[in-house]
Amino acid sequence: MEQYVIKGGTSLKGEVSISGAKNAALGILAGAIMTDEVVTVENLPDVRDTQVLLQAMQGIGAIVERVDKNTVRICGKSIHSVSVDDEYIRKIRASYYLLGSLLGKYGKAEVALPGGCEIGSRPIDQHIKGFKALGANVNIGYGMIKAEADNCLKGNHIYLDMVSVGATINIMLAAVMAVGNTIIENAAKEPHIVDVANFLNSMGANIKGAGTDVIRIKGVDRLHGTTYAIVPDQIEAGTFMFAAAATKGDVVIKNVIPKHLEALSAKLVEIGCEVEEYDDAVRVKATGRLKHTQVKTLPYPGFPTDMQPQMAVLLSVAEGVSIVTESIFENRFRYVDELSRMGATVKVEGNIAVIEGVERLSGAKVNAPDLRAGAALVIAGLVADGFTVVDDIKYIQRGYEDFEIKLRGLGAVIEKVTSESEVQKFKLKVS
Repeated sequence: MEQYVIKGGTSLKGEVSISGAKNAALGILAGAIMTDEVVTVENLPDVRDTQVLLQAMQGIGAIVERVDKNTVRICGKSIHSVSVDDEYIRKIRASYYLLGSLLGKYGKAEVALPGGCEIGSRPIDQHIKGFKALGANVNIGYGMIKAEADNCLKGNHIYLDMVSVGATINIMLAAVMAVGNTIIENAAKEPHIVDVANFLNSMGANIKGAGTDVIRIKGVDRLHGTTYAIVPDQIEAGTFMFAAAATKGDVVIKNVIPKHLEALSAKLVEIGCEVEEYDDAVRVKATGRLKHTQVKTLPYPGFPTDMQPQMAVLLSVAEGVSIVTESIFENRFRYVDELSRMGATVKVEGNIAVIEGVERLSGAKVNAPDLRAGAALVIAGLVADGFTVVDDIKYIQRGYEDFEIKLRGLGAVIEKVTSESEVQKFKLKVS
């Protein structure tokens, strides 16, 4: 089992470059098979989730050619099956995007029920509602979702009962080649929604309003090939911003869109950090002890749920009592027990965490319960006295490219290891 072993106490300094957005990449890769022409995707993050999705696409006959680590060519002309089911695809949440893209292209699709991190209930009822509104029959059984249109998909007016990033993307994918017009109301507004819409438009789709709560889609007969670069990952950028703040560092985070990071930047300034914005970079500098605050997760442009665990780590060593309210997922505090083992004082009541800041954390052996909590525990290890070992880093590798390499580039003392003997060698080497 791969682990991270970390020696804490070093302030991060220097520059780090952010990879393409994982959450945008998954929708874009699924959309790439909707044309029989070649699609080139650039700035693709080389993470486990994208690797699994590409494998699944190859499994149904798509041609996938790796140009380099972050560029891929895809051709969906040779797809021979609309049924996607293998042991890997069941482990990632974004498997359901193939449902939207295959349904949109072929009028039928069958995909394994999605997996992903256990951060709470994430029903797909809004996806199903959208597919049915477009004229598809949807059935779930034996671990599979099957959607099929009797004739062709037809545009419709769809109101989402709750804001859902996944449902918004999936309905967009299904609707771009439907007959007539589709309106999605109460749509999600995240940057990766805009990125998937821009990508589909570059293939000849007609989507307007992405980034607002009303998206209008005029169905087209066909899509064509394109070359498209994925937007930078706001959550990876935020993670490095918070790592800089936690370690009292001074870091320039490059290849970002500062507008996407405003909710994070505002909180960092509020708790005592300096944040400077440039055209495509932000600089985070922290000196002295951070201040307490209150945080509530909300859909974009509010504070992102994917940054809640990282924020909790910052506040665990801040002065005073802070309150974190999780309004998106009901099971997102699973990391609290692990953080408490490192000396944090956190009490959870329902969807609220009350954090009493301590002077310092202590190194310990902890488990990453999910992707973002895993990254947060790495930040805790960078802050803590002594050594921290983070288990189950497979979750972290789902969404962060070269995480430990980028951290080492900023001065962090961190190594990826596979055995207890390697942990001991690391400790001897850096002691």
